[in-house]
Amino acid sequence: MKILFLTQVMPYPLDAGPKVRAYYTLRHLAANGHAVTLVSFIRSSDTPEAVEHLRNYCERVVTVPIERTRWQDGLALARSLLTGQPLLIARDHSAPMYARLQTLVDECHFDAIHADQLWMAPYALAARARAALQSERPRLILDQHNAVYLLTRRMAAQARNPIARLGYRRESVRMAAYEAQTCLAFDRVVTVTDEDRQYLLQLYPNGRQPRFSNVIPICLELESNTVENRLPNASTILFLGGMHWPPNADGVEWFAEHVLSLIRVHVPEARFTAIGKQPPQSLRAEVLAGHIHLPGYVEDVRPFWRNSGVFVVPLRAGGGMRVKILDAWAWGVPVVSTTVGAEGLACSSGNNVLLADSAEEFAQAVVQVLTDQDLATRLAQGGRATLEKYYDWRTVYAAWDEVYSG
Repeated sequence: MKILFLTQVMPYPLDAGPKVRAYYTLRHLAANGHAVTLVSFIRSSDTPEAVEHLRNYCERVVTVPIERTRWQDGLALARSLLTGQPLLIARDHSAPMYARLQTLVDECHFDAIHADQLWMAPYALAARARAALQSERPRLILDQHNAVYLLTRRMAAQARNPIARLGYRRESVRMAAYEAQTCLAFDRVVTVTDEDRQYLLQLYPNGRQPRFSNVIPICLELESNTVENRLPNASTILFLGGMHWPPNADGVEWFAEHVLSLIRVHVPEARFTAIGKQPPQSLRAEVLAGHIHLPGYVEDVRPFWRNSGVFVVPLRAGGGMRVKILDAWAWGVPVVSTTVGAEGLACSSGNNVLLADSAEEFAQAVVQVLTDQDLATRLAQGGRATLEKYYDWRTVYAAWDEVYSG
C-alpha cells in the first residue's frame, strides 16, 4: 500500500513516548513492504541526521517547520474562543502543512492516511477531502495515544489556581465534543490501552460509535533495550519525561513538595533527579539545597539509569501509556508509580511495580525499594518479564496488518 503517515513530532530519536510509538509502527509498515510517505512537523532541535535515519524506513520524508511563540499561542487562543475548537488543536494549525499535504495528494495516489495522535486528525481529514476531488477515498486511520479530553479533565481536578482550573474545565468540554466527532470521521481508530478505549466510548452513550480496532500497546525493540547492571545501593530517585507537558510538571512538583521530604527522613542521602525539557522553576530552592537535580533535556540517559535506585512516576493526571515504565523495566530499574501513572500497563503491585497514590504511601514505597535490595530485584525482574511477554514490537505490531486490511 501507499501510505501517507502524519506525525506531530519527528519520530526519532526515541526520547519520548509518541516518538517510540510512531517509529516502531513505521518500522513494521516498512518491514511488510508498504511504501510510506512520512510528513512531520519539525522543530529547531530536530537534526538532519534524524531525518536521514527515518529515510531507512520511509520512501519519502517531508518536513514542515513549526514554532510556538507567545504571539502564536495568543492567536490560537483567539481562534479557539471564536470557533469553539479546543486550544490544544487550534495551536497546531499550520497553513504550510495544509498546503504541503494538498500538493502531495495531488501528486500521488495514497491507499491510506494515518494520523498519529489527535493533533494530526484535521490534516488527515483535509488530505482525504482533497483526494475525494479525484474520486479517491483512502482509508483513514487515527492512532489515539490518549483519550485527550480525559487529560484536561484530570488536570482541572488537580489545578490549585482557580483560573487554571476553569481553563482546563472549558478545554475538557470542548475537547470531548471535538474528539467524539473526529473519531467518527475515521475508518479505524486505534488506542494504546483498553482504558483509553473505554473512556472514548463514554463519549457515545446513545449514538453511533467509531470503529475501534483491537488495542495495540506502545512497544519497544527488546534487542536494543537490555538490562544493564546498576550501582549497588544506589539512592538516586529518577524521573524522566518532558515537563513542558502539564501532567509531568504537576507530578514532579507534587513529588518534590510533598513526597521527597518524607523519603529523606528514612533515607537522608536520597536525591531526586528529574530529566526533561522545561523543568518547573518553582523547585529552584530544592535545587540549590542539593536535594533535586534538574539537568533539563539529556541526549544520553544511560548513566542516569545505571545510577538510579528507583524510577518514579508520580503522575496525578494523564492517559495513554507511560513508555518510560517500559524503559525502566528494560534497564532493570524498579518502579514506584501512582495508579494513574501505571494506567494501561500490565502492572501488578508487588510483582513488577509498587503502586501508591497518597504522599505518605508513595514515600513509604520508595523507601522500601531503596532499603530492601531483595524487593528491588524482584520488581526489576518482574518488570523485565512483563516487557518481554507483552511489549515486543516485532510480535505485537502484527496487529497493524488487520487495521490496514480489515
